[in-house]
Amino acid sequence: MDKPVIVTVDDDPGVSRAVARDLRRRYGQEYRVVRAETARDGIDAVREMRLRGDEVAAILADYRMPQMNGVQFLEAAMDMYPYARRVLLTAYADTDAAIQAINVVDLDHYLLKPWDPPEEKFYPVIDGQLDAWLRTDRVERTELRVVGDRWSAPSYKVRDFLARNHVPYQWMLAEDPEGAQLVKAAGEGCHLPLVVTADGTTLESPDQATLATAVGLSTTPATDFYDLIVVGGGPAGLGAAVYGASEGLNTVLVEAYSSGGQAGQSSRIENYLGFPDGVSGQQLADRARRQALKFGAELLTARKVTSLEPRGQARVIGFKDGGEIAAHAVILATGVTYRRLEAPGLDEFVGRGVFYGAALTEAPACKDTEVFIVGAANSAGQAAVYLSGFASKVHLLVRSDGLEKSMSHYLIEQIAAIPNIEVHVETQVVGGSGDGHLERLTLSTKGEERPVDAQWLFVFIGAQPYTEWLGETIERDARGFVLTGPDLVQGGRRPRNWPLRREPYFLETNVPGVLAAGDVRAESIKRVASAVGEGAMAVALVHRYLEKQ
Repeated sequence: MDKPVIVTVDDDPGVSRAVARDLRRRYGQEYRVVRAETARDGIDAVREMRLRGDEVAAILADYRMPQMNGVQFLEAAMDMYPYARRVLLTAYADTDAAIQAINVVDLDHYLLKPWDPPEEKFYPVIDGQLDAWLRTDRVERTELRVVGDRWSAPSYKVRDFLARNHVPYQWMLAEDPEGAQLVKAAGEGCHLPLVVTADGTTLESPDQATLATAVGLSTTPATDFYDLIVVGGGPAGLGAAVYGASEGLNTVLVEAYSSGGQAGQSSRIENYLGFPDGVSGQQLADRARRQALKFGAELLTARKVTSLEPRGQARVIGFKDGGEIAAHAVILATGVTYRRLEAPGLDEFVGRGVFYGAALTEAPACKDTEVFIVGAANSAGQAAVYLSGFASKVHLLVRSDGLEKSMSHYLIEQIAAIPNIEVHVETQVVGGSGDGHLERLTLSTKGEERPVDAQWLFVFIGAQPYTEWLGETIERDARGFVLTGPDLVQGGRRPRNWPLRREPYFLETNVPGVLAAGDVRAESIKRVASAVGEGAMAVALVHRYLEKQ
């Protein structure tokens, strides 16, 4: 770890150098001494250190300075470093001011100039202050800090992006003491959410690509041509990346948001082979991501694909923010997203009480409150079980007359055994309202409406594929799912350019060299295990395709 800092500020160059010299002589092995000759330079240095995450043990400031006196300086510095010991350097004529400063800024000590010899008049004072600082219970920081508002959609998006990309961070509210210190250090007019990196770089309300780059996620392709491009980082895409790279293909996976897809949002997957005690979606996605990297796959994050075009033997994808890459083959594994609830008033509260998916970052904030979940499939059931460990009560709202048709038996049994989960059948959300965040829902049960107080609504309904960007290039069904294999030739729609002597394999699309795997594929089984299997199988078919080129 970096050495803690002792800051000294004095506008007299001779005195400033003398203070720094004596401090370095005695404490230079264990502390870093930072010297400033103006109050403004001192404030700038303290602000920079606060953003960088340095620890400041003590601040020594001269009382008589032209821009601001020492008391004012210590008061400003205290906002950013409340635990730092504060020492005022004064002349005999300023002792009254020093005594007054004890009450104004909770001054720890005032030191009379000159202090020769330092062994008798200087070091014993500083020894005591540093010892007191070391005994202070200070909270250790994490590398990345995020400051925002509780009911802020942009703040939620930043936290969700970091969590789902397995980037550790410390979250703090802007009104909390430490959060307020960082906002103050960032300067006037700071736009929340504020992200402060380990080296002190500040990002105000950053977009996804900027944030990804700042936290070390790869966003730029290493080359412009690959053997295989995998579009989408869910289970199917990660499976394809692992098998493609492990079998020697120069593979790149492109993900618009985070690895894991819908499965990555699952609080616990208990029916996946090889995990008898269950595994969270984030853990499974992180292991798969690290496995793909181990075999040499390249992973691009926060890059949205908006076009796919065959050009001779190459398959070219274009990005929303410009640029393109090409490959011999492409695997489409873009998965699906949850459909929006068509209820008046809910759209304005997305990220402010209304969440699509598990939103695991919000679970601790649900403690001792009532939570509402919409959905009847496994993802909704897993979320209900997980959130029941935080919320006082979980209301599972089911449009049908039961869970048996859409949820695994083991989950139904778990839900029945948890006393603070209540299942409401034939119930829908028909409205929402609130002031700045969700506060009320209107529920309809068998046509009878009733209002309920609610701050938390998690939605797990339906599946909407992300395929509009494919245009006319790739055949899709009426709902937008990609048609593959035998489904392509039903009704006489034989894929363009496929040899007439055979039908395409079940993962191949109408464009040779382009395959689809996982939830985005029409008629696929919507399970994590089957998606991973399809990703692996797609790589085998890529090899067959390449052998014939």
